[in-house]
Amino acid sequence: MLAVLLRFVKNWTLPLAMLAGGIGYPVFIHLSFLTPYLIFTMLLLTFCKVPFGDLRFKPVHFWLLLVQIGGAVLVYLLLKPLNIFAAEGAFICVIAPTATAAAVITDKLGGSAASLTSYTLLGNVGTAIAAPLLFPLVHPLGHDIGFWISFFIILKKVFPLLICPFVAAMILRRFLPAVHKQLTRYNETAFYLWAVALIVVMAQTVNTLVTEPEDGMTEIWIALAAMIVCCLQFFIGKRIGSRYRERISGGQSLGQKNTILAIWMAHVYMSPISAIGAGSYVVWQNIINSWQLWKQRKNEEAGLVDPHKKET
Repeated sequence: MLAVLLRFVKNWTLPLAMLAGGIGYPVFIHLSFLTPYLIFTMLLLTFCKVPFGDLRFKPVHFWLLLVQIGGAVLVYLLLKPLNIFAAEGAFICVIAPTATAAAVITDKLGGSAASLTSYTLLGNVGTAIAAPLLFPLVHPLGHDIGFWISFFIILKKVFPLLICPFVAAMILRRFLPAVHKQLTRYNETAFYLWAVALIVVMAQTVNTLVTEPEDGMTEIWIALAAMIVCCLQFFIGKRIGSRYRERISGGQSLGQKNTILAIWMAHVYMSPISAIGAGSYVVWQNIINSWQLWKQRKNEEAGLVDPHKKET
């Protein structure tokens, strides 16, 4: 009975976590301070299990990074005249790096998990550098705070959060192999930490809707903008990846985002209501992923694709 219950919870973690965060937001909102620590730990566990020999940067990765950074600026400029909150929400959804769980989905779809993991690292570096430069221009921290002060304030928080997990994983692998080996055994822990983080950020999003209400159309514009950029990123990622025979990993690299980080960044550095964009992106990207996995299973059952064949 317990095994059945645990399997149910694991299979339905996403909707259960979103529901818990939404209903229990008055309680879980007080756990917001845990978000950066959860993000750091999830990234550390992810990088600990990565064979560094598989990390190889290719031309496709730099094209994807160009879209990630340049696309964030472009969608902001295009949407700003229409709705500033939708522009900020879309900006966050594009500049956010690849989700730590994207490698699992990529592997199931027959893509190159190694290539995606390499881009995850590169995307984290890109966001860690670009975010402090662009955030003060998109949403200044204050009228009395200059650009460079804002830059260093954001850099001090974002750069260690995204880069230090990888550095820590390398140090542990080199100098404390016993500790590193122990951490690799806690791969499943990252999944449950992700669930806890999702509960917290959903509580933040619902709290924003309750305490900082806008007119109903604003929320619709933000969610719609997130849906459009989600579809575009999967599409553009696949098109770029196709040129390098990495269609699946290209689509997942650009389309499947670290929404936990995106919601946290929106709350800390943008208008809090713009976090609705990243919150709705959770739904859109999981709808696309669910459809892709369903289609992959159907093709495998029909013998149209070889489940053991992967992109190289």
